[in-house]
Amino acid sequence: MSLDFHAQQASNQRKTYALLFGMAIVTVVLIYGVGMWLGQGSAALFPLAVIFALIMVWGSYYNSDKLVLTMTGARIIDHDSAPQLFNLVQEITIAAGLPMPKVAIVEDDAPNAFATGRDPEHAVIAFTSGILSSMDREELQGVTAHELAHVANRDTLVMAVAATTAGAIAIISDMAIRMSWFTGGNRRDNNDNSNGIGAIVGLVAIILAPIAALLLRSAISRKRESLADATAVAFTRNPTGLRRALETLAADNTVVHQKSNAVAHIWIESPLDSSTTSKLFATHPPIAERIALLKKMEGSGPVA
Repeated sequence: MSLDFHAQQASNQRKTYALLFGMAIVTVVLIYGVGMWLGQGSAALFPLAVIFALIMVWGSYYNSDKLVLTMTGARIIDHDSAPQLFNLVQEITIAAGLPMPKVAIVEDDAPNAFATGRDPEHAVIAFTSGILSSMDREELQGVTAHELAHVANRDTLVMAVAATTAGAIAIISDMAIRMSWFTGGNRRDNNDNSNGIGAIVGLVAIILAPIAALLLRSAISRKRESLADATAVAFTRNPTGLRRALETLAADNTVVHQKSNAVAHIWIESPLDSSTTSKLFATHPPIAERIALLKKMEGSGPVA
């Protein structure tokens, strides 16, 4: 079964790269569609939107940890504030061969956790007060290993790029529609049928691009969660801790207060995914599937 996990890691990596490539294709299609929809003269304004999007993506990448901490209300703590938690994180960090991340706590009764930061040297792992009070040491080891796996696999960077790109695509699409209010008349006065068809194609691209970007972002997130579970087991050599932690999360119905779409994908259990959520838009694999895979891992004996 350990070989299955290694194969899953390799497969998830390949699929993530393919999905990110798909995100780039969606961006190119959107740019082309905006040019067709707005017409050649209006398209001259489009570089401003691209520059704005690039600034937003770069700013989110460089300040992703600060943005996430602000949005979730997480508070950085020191060793004296929670020595047992610090020692546990340090223990898993050494096993993973990573730099010691900053540790934060979110005052929230719902059990959950997340990792953020653009690279291992700027990583932050945050735990809700609910998860600290509801899980024992073995379970918290599994959760910590899962979040450190996100750091080791550069998931925090991948997800920041995916999320900000999806946001940029949505903003550019909205700007294109708004700009058409002022330039649509000139375009409609042109009787060239090819221009009319091009405008329709452009409009379709503008409408569908944000939806496609959201689907791709969700798919990327699901792959990274599966990969983090596999990597966490490699760190701890103990699938039981993470399995028990996921069972605790599955049994708890409370939801973190900060459950906006902007940060839903970073939590170990998404506050937005539910039994009624379409799998296409879910940011995490079903927790029952994750538990089942870890149970199979337990039955296979020691992790290689």
